[in-house]
Amino acid sequence: MGKSSLGEFEEVVLLTVAVLYENAYGISIKEDIEKRLARKVSVGAMRTALSRLEKKGFLRSEFGDATPERGGKRKRFYKVTPHGKKALEQVMETRKKLWEAIPSVAFDF
Repeated sequence: MGKSSLGEFEEVVLLTVAVLYENAYGISIKEDIEKRLARKVSVGAMRTALSRLEKKGFLRSEFGDATPERGGKRKRFYKVTPHGKKALEQVMETRKKLWEAIPSVAFDF
């Protein structure tokens, strides 16, 4: 799978960055995942995933403006790259093929 592979949590983080689009920064990503998936997310796990996704070329980040609410600190905003979009499309296609391959009797309980 190599550099273009995505772990399950990486996939969730990458999808969430796409969902949040221009408002995708650390805390907003964490809160959105927790809200949508009813799943606790540690800041450390999220930061690790964001860093890995950026190193793989699936995300890019840039700092926003400093704000008084944050004591002059700047937020790091994330965006999905074309390479990241392609990785998500491959995951979606793989999942779709697997679902379509399940025989109808497989879920007859």
